[in-house]
Amino acid sequence: MKPVAYSEVATRSVSFVTSRNLIRSAMSAPYLEREQEQALVLRWKEQGDQVALDQITSAHMRLVISTASRFRKFDLPMADLIQEGTVGLMEAAFRFEPERDVRFSTYAIWWIRASIQDYILRNWSIVRGGTSSTQKALFFNLRRLRAKLAQENETISKGEIYSRISSQLGVPEKDVELMDSRLSGPDSSLSMTVSPDDSNSAEKIDFLVDDHPLQDEIVENMIDSERRVSWLKQALCVLNDRELRIIRERRLKDDAVTLEMLGTRLGISKERVRQIENRALEKLRAALLSQNGIAGYHA
Repeated sequence: MKPVAYSEVATRSVSFVTSRNLIRSAMSAPYLEREQEQALVLRWKEQGDQVALDQITSAHMRLVISTASRFRKFDLPMADLIQEGTVGLMEAAFRFEPERDVRFSTYAIWWIRASIQDYILRNWSIVRGGTSSTQKALFFNLRRLRAKLAQENETISKGEIYSRISSQLGVPEKDVELMDSRLSGPDSSLSMTVSPDDSNSAEKIDFLVDDHPLQDEIVENMIDSERRVSWLKQALCVLNDRELRIIRERRLKDDAVTLEMLGTRLGISKERVRQIENRALEKLRAALLSQNGIAGYHA
């Protein structure tokens, strides 16, 4: 018989975890002897016996509660920690291989602890505190090791603490320093006032106002700019070489050339340059108006 889907089993167990009678029922559940445990595991793995699974999980719920209690210092709801530990317990039941001749509790404790730790990492702060194995080791051991070192030597420097913890955990010293800075300050609400003693003071979110254009405005301006450049390039094709040179020198450069200077270069008077420029501008306006029905364009 094929075992029921893990997700279905976990859903039933998670619902059970929410019961207020969980701790009492867990503590009153009978312990399983090695032979009983092995027989129940075989019934579950080979026959998909739901009753056997319920007996296994009930007998080990005290292990979940005990493990969850060790993480209460992270100030997360105990019920949630137990719930996540139960998910780990069900994962262990789903993956356990009885032929390895290992007690189920020995195998399950790893999954229970890992599930609770993952939950803490996801919910302890709005900023993820660690995802790699080294970061997780730091997250769950840094405070304990730091307190122990400080107790052994009250005059120890912060740099020496980082160095020793780095050696003990086998992680880079810079990672120790970074994790310490993350753990040193809790999350702060943007709705909090700048001055805690003055309820009328500005809120922190007031200082996050960005005066730059919104993203849709930036994209809109970029598209419009590219479109105008394309239209202008097409319109410039109606000019002859001298008109094109004058327009480029007088209108399309950041530092426009004077009429007199441009006239000297072309060997004509500045008044003649002005006339050619005005005529070129009229030709450009006419060309632009004929493209896509643009009205009121000014070169």
